[in-house]
Amino acid sequence: MAENPKKKESYGADDIQVLEGLEPVRKRPGMYIGTTGPDGFHHLITEIFDNSRDEAMGGHCNDIEITFLPGNRVRVADNGRGIPVDIQKQTKVSALETIMTVLHAGGKFGGEGYKVSGGLHGVGASVVNALSIYTQVVVHRDGGVYMQEYSQGKKKAAVKKIGSSKLRGTIVTFEPDEIIFGKQTFDFNRIVNHMRQQAYLVRGLRIGVIDAREQKVEIDEVKDHYVRDLGIKAPSHTFYFEGGLASLVRFTNHILTPLHKNIFYIEKPAEGVESVEIALQYADDVSSRMLAFANNIYNSEGGTHVTGFKTALTRTLNTYAKKNNLVKDGEDSFTGDDVLEGLTAVVSVKIREIQFEGQTKAKLGTVEAQGAVTTVFSESFSQFLEENPDDAKAIIQKVVLAMKARKAAKAAKDSILRKGALEGMTLPGKLADCQTKDAAESELFIVEGDSAGGSAKTGRDRRIQAILPLRGKILNIERARLDRMLASEQIKNLVLALGTAIGDTFNIENLRYHKIIIATDADVDGAHIRTLLLTLFYRYFRPLVEGGYIYIAQPPLYKVKRGKEIMYFYTDEEKVKALGNEVQEVVEATEGEEIPEVEDPKKPAKVSIQRYKGLGEMNPEELWETTMDPEARILKQVNIDDAQDADKVFDMLMGTDVPARKLFIQSNAKKATIDI
Repeated sequence: MAENPKKKESYGADDIQVLEGLEPVRKRPGMYIGTTGPDGFHHLITEIFDNSRDEAMGGHCNDIEITFLPGNRVRVADNGRGIPVDIQKQTKVSALETIMTVLHAGGKFGGEGYKVSGGLHGVGASVVNALSIYTQVVVHRDGGVYMQEYSQGKKKAAVKKIGSSKLRGTIVTFEPDEIIFGKQTFDFNRIVNHMRQQAYLVRGLRIGVIDAREQKVEIDEVKDHYVRDLGIKAPSHTFYFEGGLASLVRFTNHILTPLHKNIFYIEKPAEGVESVEIALQYADDVSSRMLAFANNIYNSEGGTHVTGFKTALTRTLNTYAKKNNLVKDGEDSFTGDDVLEGLTAVVSVKIREIQFEGQTKAKLGTVEAQGAVTTVFSESFSQFLEENPDDAKAIIQKVVLAMKARKAAKAAKDSILRKGALEGMTLPGKLADCQTKDAAESELFIVEGDSAGGSAKTGRDRRIQAILPLRGKILNIERARLDRMLASEQIKNLVLALGTAIGDTFNIENLRYHKIIIATDADVDGAHIRTLLLTLFYRYFRPLVEGGYIYIAQPPLYKVKRGKEIMYFYTDEEKVKALGNEVQEVVEATEGEEIPEVEDPKKPAKVSIQRYKGLGEMNPEELWETTMDPEARILKQVNIDDAQDADKVFDMLMGTDVPARKLFIQSNAKKATIDI
């Protein structure tokens, strides 16, 4: 009997790969910048800016300029001390070259070079260099101007002196490598918003942002320190604030109605922390807005300083309310969710030996920050409430209202769940469910109206596609609490259909469909319904949005019949491009109307064009072919590139501030595509 042949496998020293220099960064960029998508792409600017900002935090710099240049290049200039250019004793090359080409090299690991810094890992500048096809650093220092260029992290030549200068500072120009990032472009407004935030955080720091991508820019790196001095006409923003975090809270609340006049503000050192800085104000709103920073790095995922703040806020408000008899005896204590409703707060800490959970610094890990924030905030906020009784009363009334709404919502929620349990978790009557129980392949179409619902139910793939028709427009939940929401039959049906529950009992693991598709008419009403649904998902089912479960269907605008040929077009541009000058005779048709075929085959066929005003105008076959067939349909996945901007837009469009909404619409009207 012959032996089974075995594949010879070897694993020895020759199989071990050693990555040298900055090769690890190019091999695994996600380890250093989180992602090679838009977030990581824009993070490159942040890393270079953070180095300049750290100079400002140390009192060595007061002017930073970011310029977008042609060719997808970005230039960051400051008037700090300038990167040292003398020989570094360990690497035996210039300190500048060391910083730009060696991981974990920098002046932030110890000593007195930087007392407080955001970039403590020593990888920021070198990572940006590694992921750029071109990098140039110009240093004004000690009466000279020094320059070095790089490509993909490798130097092109040694550091050289290119002139003399009385100025000081560092200028970094880089171009991201398309091999790593693809053909992405920088979002000017995204960087502007970030820099506005940073200007609030460092008082007395001027930050300019210039979009010179459409301009012919010629820069003499010896003479031209700042692009703004060239006098070019380009979109630009300059930020300079003296009010600190209180000004940032005031700006954040400018589209809302504050509930109390005085903004709470404190800045104070604490044990183990150089500085704790907090500002807050409550607004007439049901959502909260919290920004957290550590060494001026925005922590999107919070961290220990946020935990300390929330703990102290809940405890302080409970203590004050009971002490001053602002809550009835026997009433429950405020919860963390109660005290956060309507809150706008900024929490910022500055720490010498700082620890982040990851290179992107999204979450602070320094243990000492929690206790420091709790102590400083508890003492100062208690004093604020005692000294400002009118403000305190307004805050407590807001929190009491939130607590009552929470209890009412819980009762409504329990009623729904109880009813569902008694009825064997009966799904909504209008829901035509799919046959499969595998959520990964299940799709839920949320359609506008019973007419479209009927066509969708008939034309669907019953195995994987479920249909939930909505009658009319759902409740605008932007300013509605959970108890009022759950009184809405349509929202209640949607909650039951999704299976995730809502509020504090939300569990994404119970989601019954991994594709939730909003299918509305291509008119103004359809757009409004779509916005109402997106508002609901964003406010109460955000993990579904963040997880990529929400989609928008793109039904066609036109059905075109030319002889026996049938075509569907999704935009006017598509229709014009396809039909062009070939069309000899066009007949506008309505559904069901047949165009007689041309008797003379030499003549061009007549063309009938049907404009779909709504999904209900399509028969089941058409709806399947154009909108529901996974092989042919067009779906747009809903995502959140910038949650803060998204939050502001929802506030603007769906809130109660009519003048602000009118101004927003007027300002952005030219960007809209209107179909009349």
